[in-house]
Amino acid sequence: MPRFENLNPEHRRPNAWDVFRWAVVDRLTRRRKVSPPGEPAPWVDPDPEKLLSRDGDARITWIGHASFLVSLPGATVLIDPVFSNSVGAPYPRYAPPGLTPDLLPPIDVLLITHSHYDHLDGPSVQTLPRDVRVICPVGLERWFTRRGFRKVSALDWWNEKRFGDLQITFVPARHWTQRTPFDFNRSRWGGYVLQSGGHAVYHAGDSAWFDGFDAIADRFPQLDAAMIPIGAYSPGWFMERNHMTPEQAGEAFLRVGARTMIPMHYGTFQMTDEPLREPIERLQVWWQTNHPRAAERALSVLAIGETHTVPTNPAKS
Repeated sequence: MPRFENLNPEHRRPNAWDVFRWAVVDRLTRRRKVSPPGEPAPWVDPDPEKLLSRDGDARITWIGHASFLVSLPGATVLIDPVFSNSVGAPYPRYAPPGLTPDLLPPIDVLLITHSHYDHLDGPSVQTLPRDVRVICPVGLERWFTRRGFRKVSALDWWNEKRFGDLQITFVPARHWTQRTPFDFNRSRWGGYVLQSGGHAVYHAGDSAWFDGFDAIADRFPQLDAAMIPIGAYSPGWFMERNHMTPEQAGEAFLRVGARTMIPMHYGTFQMTDEPLREPIERLQVWWQTNHPRAAERALSVLAIGETHTVPTNPAKS
């Protein structure tokens, strides 16, 4: 299978020397400053009534990190579920998941954005029924079929899949993939736009800043909500090729043009050098400073376990 690339081939992951410098050299020379994790994101008990409701509203529940339960009219979608106490072995969980497998409503579709362990967690995925519909990036389908999942669809960028009234579009991101020493960029990475019952929501997966946010806005001009990653950016020289700073995430949200921003990818696992709550604190400062530019938009900062109800867009009624 060929290796996948970003839209701009110059957007590459750090090379082997960069990784060695970050992981070893900068630690030994004390140039690398790893902050204490501090307090994780707040946690609340989930609301069972909202989780099970089928009243036609759209709801987004934060499970933690990049994991969400999205309830749309006629479909319940689980995105990048991670219920485990750690990911990739060295990264412990600092806040419990907002939902556990026993609390999940029946899942119609499982979405996976890419192969990294904090988005594709084997033990978590294997708690799900094998007849759940799975949508994953092209190159990952065998990972699921080898584990007994029977309804697997693999998408490349801009591919679509429809289940009844639910339309799912796989959209670009600037990132990379790898799970073993032998599969670097052998599967795609990206985000998803979900459309159903007059609602449209966007989950960005993992992404650094890139021009693709404009293309997503052009194709989906009336997004109700955007789940945007804001963490895993420190040190900048190393992480900027993979992730956005909170300020870049705010700009990406404005580029995408959604009505509500739901920050994610922070407050659960300390995978890079900033404290767990620093990303949301920086984003809130950015939001206050840029409020005139975001005057008709909303920032919804969820606690882990909390559900955001997506209001009806007046432009669509």
